[in-house]
Amino acid sequence: MLTQLAAATGVLALLTLVPGPDMAIVTRRAVSRGRADGLRTVGGIAVGLLLWGALTAAGLAALLAASAEVFLVVKLAGAAYLCLLGAQALRRPGAGTALDGTAGDAADRPAPGRGASAWRTGLVANALNPKIAVFYTGLLPTLAPPGLRPAAGMALLVLVHVLLTLAWLSTYVYVLSRARRFFTRPRVRRTMDRVTGVVLIGFGVRVATSAT
Repeated sequence: MLTQLAAATGVLALLTLVPGPDMAIVTRRAVSRGRADGLRTVGGIAVGLLLWGALTAAGLAALLAASAEVFLVVKLAGAAYLCLLGAQALRRPGAGTALDGTAGDAADRPAPGRGASAWRTGLVANALNPKIAVFYTGLLPTLAPPGLRPAAGMALLVLVHVLLTLAWLSTYVYVLSRARRFFTRPRVRRTMDRVTGVVLIGFGVRVATSAT
């Protein structure tokens, strides 16, 4: 069983490292708002994965994946949300809280309501991503260790996926924070916001036009 679990972890790790909407959202929050906001966004993303894991265990994710109408509604809602985040970045490039190199960790102290906003951004982006339902109902069962009951195997793999996502995106936020002085430059901030805005809109269009 350990061999199968190790192989499944390797597959999940590779899939976690592939750049996607989550990384673009985390980049936007970490660069414009600071390390703490980036980590809160990562936390929201993790909760979104746990939500999909719970829906999968309840059989609702399979229903979503099998229902073309429901899948379309969730897909379009998720695409619209990504496009909204991208449009916000393009409309006000560089407008986030300054990551001032002389202010110590001041940028990492959340303003009232800002922490909840970062957490909610990550959660909503993942909760409206129907591809996770397809991923959890289609791929995870093929990776589940054969020595466990199906429900236990799925729960274990969802937990592994969440931990891998937390580890990878938190490390990514830390790397971005180490380059704080570079990202405080106004021109760099505006460029990063424009790039991530275009990327988020691109992901939104891709989600909206994808067949599955």
